[in-house]
Amino acid sequence: MKRRRKTEVFSLSFLDCICCGFGAIILLFIVSMGVQTREINKLQRILENTVLQRKLKLADYQIKQDELNVMLDLEKTKRKRLERDRQTLDALLAKLRQQISDKEKAKELFVSDLESLEEEMAVMQTDPEIEQKVIQPTPIGVPVESNVIAFVIDTSGSMRETSTNLIRTHVVRKFEEVITSYPEVKGIQLLDASGHFIMGSRMGGRWLQDSPEMREAMVRQVRLYPFESESNPVPGIKRAIRTLYDPNAEDLKFGIYVFGDEFTGKPEPVIAEIRKLNKDKEGNRIARINAIGFPNVIQSGGMFLGQSGLKFAKLMHDLTYEHGGAFIALDHGSLDDIDRESRDRYPTPPPPPPRSGGVIIRI
Repeated sequence: MKRRRKTEVFSLSFLDCICCGFGAIILLFIVSMGVQTREINKLQRILENTVLQRKLKLADYQIKQDELNVMLDLEKTKRKRLERDRQTLDALLAKLRQQISDKEKAKELFVSDLESLEEEMAVMQTDPEIEQKVIQPTPIGVPVESNVIAFVIDTSGSMRETSTNLIRTHVVRKFEEVITSYPEVKGIQLLDASGHFIMGSRMGGRWLQDSPEMREAMVRQVRLYPFESESNPVPGIKRAIRTLYDPNAEDLKFGIYVFGDEFTGKPEPVIAEIRKLNKDKEGNRIARINAIGFPNVIQSGGMFLGQSGLKFAKLMHDLTYEHGGAFIALDHGSLDDIDRESRDRYPTPPPPPPRSGGVIIRI
């Protein structure tokens, strides 16, 4: 009897089959891994190309952004410049408007001053209420009854020749005429408009003794006087009254002559101050005030009227009328004739070198 062989579940054949199956699976896995690696590499290359394209686009966008920023900065700069120009134009427009307003106000004041001057000139053509004793000869039409006289002469730039810086010839000529109209006086003095003594400044403001030599020296000194005064005769008038008036002197008839062409202040305070100053203790007038006005800053023929010249004329008219004197306003025509006739009559040395600082102030 044949013996049956015992069947084993996990025999060698079974293990071979199992190993072959696993080997097949591993082989399939290895094969599939190679395919996946190629796909992965392909996808990686695609992603790298995509990333590179995005980077290129990003760089392009950055360049465009920089260009836009530059254009924006340019626009901002342009806008700021336009804003500054606008502000400058607004300021200029405001300045022009202010200038127009000032010109209109100045025109109104000028018209008012001109009307006042016309009224004053009309009054000047009437007979004065103040009785004045006039002694002949009077070559320039002012009273000459005084026996002590003080001259207040404006020596500013407008009273000087531009070529030599000397006092104008016609000013010196009129000064000489006034002195000549007084055959003899007890005392004489010269001041500039600022109140400085032209001659005898070291004498403490005393009267100079009259003589032909003194008169000749005075004429020369007025012509050559190098110091420029203010364009305002008021300080000189006040200095003359305060310094030269002697209340204890007897039989002295004090006369003041003002030579000038300009006044820039207000006449009312000056008139009130001189009215108070030109009285003694008994209320009598101390000095008779006369004035001669030169049209150096008034050129009506050239369609230009200097307002300072008109103010001087009005102030001197009021002062001379109130203080018993006369105001003589000269015209260009007569002065031009005097300049031509007297060109070589007065000394004309070269002017001294100018000092720094403009107007020379003396104490």
